[in-house]
Amino acid sequence: MIKPQLRRGAALLLAGLLTLAGAAPALAEPAADQQLAQAYAAHRSHLQIEDDGVVLKLLPDDTEGSRHQRFVVQLANGQRLLFAYNIDLAPRIDALQRGDTIAFRGEYIWNRKGGIVHWTHHDPSGRHAGGYIRLNGRVYQ
Repeated sequence: MIKPQLRRGAALLLAGLLTLAGAAPALAEPAADQQLAQAYAAHRSHLQIEDDGVVLKLLPDDTEGSRHQRFVVQLANGQRLLFAYNIDLAPRIDALQRGDTIAFRGEYIWNRKGGIVHWTHHDPSGRHAGGYIRLNGRVYQ
């Protein structure tokens, strides 16, 4: 199976080549990436988002208050997001490595470095929309 990142990159490359040859217009950036880029530019927060990206960096866990597994993901448009995945409410993603492509759903919070994504897990009280992280066919929530 081809990873979504590679599939998107191949499609963009083909569209670019066809455009240079005058055969077709370039493909647009994925809608979710556009939504996140617009939220970043407008300093918007508390948006439910669903997208995919590549893990750039694994960070130490945040152990103050609720424990969170932290890592940085880059979207196809180059925007970087800090993930704060609550490991008190959801299973730790031990298999996560740099270079992995993940799919995710969660809540976007603006910051000047690109944004933070949290609520990438279920809400045991049922008051918040549940999210997830999908890695190699396994869903963590």
